[in-house]
Parts: sequence; C-alpha cells; structure tokens
Amino acid sequence: MNRIALGTAQFGMPYGIANKEGKIELNEAKRILDVCKLKQIDTLDTAMAYGDSEKSLGFLGVDKYKVVTKLPLVPINCSDIDKWIREQVTHSFSQLNVNRVYALLLHHPQSLLEKNGPEIYLTLKKLQEENLINKIGVSIYSPSYLSAILNSYSIDIIQAPFNLIDQRLLRSGWLAKLRSLGIEIHIRSIFLQGLLLLEENKIPKYFSKWHPLWKNWFSWLRDSNLSPIDACTSFALSFPEIDRLIIGVDNSSQLRQIFNGVSNEAIKQWPNIESNDEALINPSNWPKL
Repeated sequence: MNRIALGTAQFGMPYGIANKEGKIELNEAKRILDVCKLKQIDTLDTAMAYGDSEKSLGFLGVDKYKVVTKLPLVPINCSDIDKWIREQVTHSFSQLNVNRVYALLLHHPQSLLEKNGPEIYLTLKKLQEENLINKIGVSIYSPSYLSAILNSYSIDIIQAPFNLIDQRLLRSGWLAKLRSLGIEIHIRSIFLQGLLLLEENKIPKYFSKWHPLWKNWFSWLRDSNLSPIDACTSFALSFPEIDRLIIGVDNSSQLRQIFNGVSNEAIKQWPNIESNDEALINPSNWPKL
C-alpha cells in the first residue's frame, strides 16, 4: 500500500502559493496519473468545489482508483436536504464517470453541528447503505471540531492539515485517539499550501513577522542536506498513525521528485518551526499574495 494520495485541486483550478503554472492542462494531468500508476498510488482526492477537477478526472478515467470527493456547504434554507445532496452526488458521479466513490467528505463539517446536521448525516448514511459511497468523512481545518462531531456521529475518515509548522493534530492528542478509534486519517497541506517549498528569498513579505521560524527552517535544511519536499514528506511519513498523505503537485516531474527524494533513513531531529498562530497556519487568513 502506498501511503501517498494524489490531491487534484490543481486539476480544476490554480491552487497553492508556490504554484506558478496555474491550472494543470489535461495532457499534463494524464502524465501525473501515469506516474501514479507507476508508483502504485491508489487514492485520488478531489472536491465538487475544485473547479472542473472532477470533470478532468472523469475524462482521464479513475475507475482503478479510490476516489475521495467532498460535498459543498448545504444551503441554510434548503427545503429538501436529501434531494439536494443526492443531486450534488449524482452530478459529481456524472463528472467523474463513476457509479460510486470510496469516500464522501463534508467540506464544511461544522454543518453537522447546526440544526440540519442530523438530516445531512442521515442522507450520507443512506448513500452508504445504498453502496454509493464506501466511507463517510469530514474535512476539518482544526482539531477543535472533533470532540463535538465524534460525540454525535460515527465517522469513517478524518481529513486534516498537518505539517512541520501546524502540528495541532499531534499536540492535541487527536492523532493517536483517531487511530485508537479505528478512524482512517488522511492529512493534507504537508507543504502548507506550498509555503514550505519556497526558496528563502521568495517568502512573501506577509510572512516576515515569523522571521525566526524561517531562519531555523532554512538553516536546518542546509545542515541536513535535504530538499524542502523531501523533509516535509519524510516528516509526515514518520507518523505510522497516518493512512494517507494527500499531496498536490503542479506537474509530473514534481511527483517523481517526491518519490525519488523521500528519505528512507530515520531523521532523528526535526527543526523547531512549530506554530499555533492562526495567521500563519490557516491559509484562509492569509492576504491575497
């Protein structure tokens, strides 16, 4: 089993602070999927909100993969939640050219904690019982949601951000707890939307307030003789609790670089660049750069 999964937001729209190439063209997307087959990547992560990512994947063919997609926010005044969700899923399956998917995640899990939460969950369970989805999950931005959600609902997959800077999933104890509960753990943003891949002189001015962090990071990279891609990927892979690392790439050569560069040696000491500052660890708080 390959623990790396392909994130496909770039298949449908420009994505990531380090992305200079924009949306991935279909011919390059095909080359990326060819590398996935070669490297035995079996999981693709997408979302109904990722532009035309699902349409591109459907055109290229995804029947050999475990496809994880995400449901957008259910409208507050929706009069028939079951119908609305089924319409979204039907359209998604049509775009993907599939009859079922491995997992359907809620892109906005806080909706489970609002008045329509029980009805939303009931529809997801029906879809699961009808064999249209294998697993139900939530995509979270912070572990703070987890207690309330898991106290009320049975969830199969949790997708969360995790990287050298944002280690909330580990420090909160949820990484170990989710594993003990038998919940599949998918992590994303291991490069912090590409910020950790930028060269030292390319870090945008907004992030200069965390200068000591960057100084530690680039000094450690030089001393360790590791590339940022290798370091970030190896860090995430060092946690056996994690089932899948969702990695988005801009081109096929970048995906090959990830596989060629991942360190097989145990790295004994990681750089101290951890932060709990929401202005840094939550990309939704970043200004448009």
